[in-house]
Amino acid sequence: MQIPRLHPDTIEEVKLRADIVDVVSEYVVLRKRGKDFIGLCPFHDEKSPSFTVSQTKQMYYCFGCQAGGNAIKFVMELGKRSFADVVLDLARRYQVPVQTLEPEQRQELQRQLSLREQLYEVLASSAQFYQHALRQSQGQKALEYLQSNRKLKEETIQQFGLGYAPAGWETLYRYLVQDKHYPAQILEKAGLIKPRKEGGGYYDVFRDRLMIPIRDVQGRVIAFGGRTLTDEQPKYLNSPETELFSKGKTLFALDQAKGGISQLDQAVVVEGYFDAIALHAAGINNAVASLGTALSLEQVRLILRYTESKQLVLNFDADKAGTNAAERAIGEIAELAYKGEVQLKILNLADGKDADEYLHSHTPEDYGELLKNAPLWLDWQIQQIIQSRDLKQATDFQQVTQQLVKLLKNIANSDTRNYYVSYCAEILSLGDTRLIPLRVENLLTQIAPVAAAYTKPVSAKKAWGNSQVSHSALPTERSLLEHAEALLLRIYLHCPEQRQAIIAELEERDLQFSLSHHRFLWQQILEISSGDGETINFADQTDLISRLQDHFLEFSSEMGLISHLFHVNEKNQKEILRTPQVVQAAIACMDLVMLEKRYRHFLELWQQTDPEAEPERYQSYYQAFYAEKIKLQQIDKQRLFSITDLI
Repeated sequence: MQIPRLHPDTIEEVKLRADIVDVVSEYVVLRKRGKDFIGLCPFHDEKSPSFTVSQTKQMYYCFGCQAGGNAIKFVMELGKRSFADVVLDLARRYQVPVQTLEPEQRQELQRQLSLREQLYEVLASSAQFYQHALRQSQGQKALEYLQSNRKLKEETIQQFGLGYAPAGWETLYRYLVQDKHYPAQILEKAGLIKPRKEGGGYYDVFRDRLMIPIRDVQGRVIAFGGRTLTDEQPKYLNSPETELFSKGKTLFALDQAKGGISQLDQAVVVEGYFDAIALHAAGINNAVASLGTALSLEQVRLILRYTESKQLVLNFDADKAGTNAAERAIGEIAELAYKGEVQLKILNLADGKDADEYLHSHTPEDYGELLKNAPLWLDWQIQQIIQSRDLKQATDFQQVTQQLVKLLKNIANSDTRNYYVSYCAEILSLGDTRLIPLRVENLLTQIAPVAAAYTKPVSAKKAWGNSQVSHSALPTERSLLEHAEALLLRIYLHCPEQRQAIIAELEERDLQFSLSHHRFLWQQILEISSGDGETINFADQTDLISRLQDHFLEFSSEMGLISHLFHVNEKNQKEILRTPQVVQAAIACMDLVMLEKRYRHFLELWQQTDPEAEPERYQSYYQAFYAEKIKLQQIDKQRLFSITDLI
C-alpha cells in the first residue's frame, strides 16, 4: 500500500525526538570515546572501528566508507527502506502523532511554505529597520540605555541585532507597505501590525521600544521582544504566536549559544533577554533565555541536543519572585529530573540579583564558580522545604516531613532515592546521629507503606518470640536489599578485579539475587562469561558491559530497570572506592535479609502450631526459628558496618 505523503510537522517532530545514539545502538555496538561514540561500520566490513556517532550534532559518519547522515538516513540505508516507511516506523516508536497530506493538503502546504518565506523576509527587513532607527536621533535614548544602563559594547549590540521601534503609530507600516510594497496581511501575520478597530487601516504593534530580535536555531528572525523606555506597561512586549514563532518551542539566543553549550557540555537558562545578552557579552556563551514561560519538554529537548551530559542550570533571582520563577520554569521537566534524564541544577544569585546585575559588580570568573557549585535540583528543593522552618517545633517538623516524603516518592531511581532518604534523615535528626536510622526507617515507611512489618494480635508466646530479635529494619528491607544487590552488581561490572571474590562469596553463603531484575542481569552475566562452556575473562569492564548492552537489545523492558548499573556517577564512584568494605556490607545485607525471611517464616509457623495437638512439629519449628535467630546475631557481630552507612 502506498504511504500518503507525510506532513512536514511530523517529519520535523521525528527528527527532534529520534536520538541518533538511541537509533544506531539498536544495530551497532557503540562505545564512548570523548564526546562521540564509535563502533564497527554496518555498511562495510572492517576489523577496527571507523564509524562515529555524534550525539550533539545528531549525525553519523564512517571514515572508512564515507557513509553519513542523520537517524532517518541511517535506518533507510541500512534496511534499504523508503523515507516515508522509516519516518512512520520512528514515529510509532517515539509516539509522534502522524499527519499526512492529501492532494488538497499538498496545495495548502505549498501556500504555507510560500507564506513562511514571505514572513522570514518581512521580519528580516523589520530587524534591519529597527537597527537603522537605533542610530538615528529618535533612537538616541534607546542607544544610551544600552550603553549606559546595560553597559553593552557596540560589538554586543550588533551581535544581537538590537534596535529601536520609533514612537509613531504607523512608522514601520509605512516603511514596509508603502515604501517596500509588502502586503499588509503579511505584516499582520508576522505580528508586526494590527488592524484598527475603527476607521480601517493598521497600527504598529511595537512603538517607542527597544527591540530585541528573537531568532530560531538557524539564526533567522522569527519574532521580537520590545522593552519600554517609559513607564508604559507591559515592560516587555513579545510578538504574538505566528506561523514561525511559538513561545513554548523557542529559546532566546540558542542560535548564539549552541556552540558554547556543546563545548562546555552545559546549558544555562536565565529568565530575561538582557541576562542572556550580558552573559554572552562577558564571554559566558552557553546561556539562553526562556522568554518568561515555564520550560516545555520541546525546549528542553532542544537544549539537551547540544550537551552530552544533559546538564541544565536554571539561573533565577534568589528572592521570592526568583524562587517562584524557578519553580515555574521547571514546569514539565521536573519529571525528567526525578528520573535522572536531565542533570538539573538551580543557581540563585544573592541579594535578589539577576545575571545582568550580578556581572556589573562581579567578574565572569565569579559567575563561573557559582555555576560550578550550583546545587542539584533535589538539593535545592529540599532547602526550599526546610527554609524558615523550626524543626524543633512539632508542627513545622510534621509539615516538613510530609513535604519531604512527597518529594522522595517521586524519585524513580532507587539508588538516588536511598541517597536522599539518608540526606533527609540527617536533616530531620537535627545533628543527633543516633536518630538517623530511626528517621530513615520512618521516611521509608511513609514512602512505601506496603513494606511495613508483619503485625498480628500479640499473645504471650508471640511477644516472647518477637522480643528476641529486633525487626526495626523490616520496613526498609526492600530498599536495603535493592541497594545492596545494585551495589554488588555495579562493582562486578566496573571492578573486574573483584569478580572472583564476589562469585566466591555468593557460592560460599549459597546466596542468590532476590529481586527479579537483578537476578535476570546476573543470569545474563553468567551466560556471557561462560561463553561456549569456557569461562571468558573480561580484563576490561567495558568489554562485558558492551556485550551485555548488545545482549539486552531484545529485552528492552528488563533493560530499563538495570541500565543505570552500567554507568558510574560521582556518588557511585565514591562507593566503589571502598570496594572491599562495600562488597562485605552488600553480601552481609543480602545474607541478613534471607536469614530474616527464614526466621519470620519459622516463627510464624511456630506461632500458628498447637503444642498439644502437634508437639513434634511445634518443637521442630521452635528449633528452626531459634537456629535462624542465632545466625542473625552472629552475622550482626561479623559485619564491620551496615549497608545503611552507604546510603
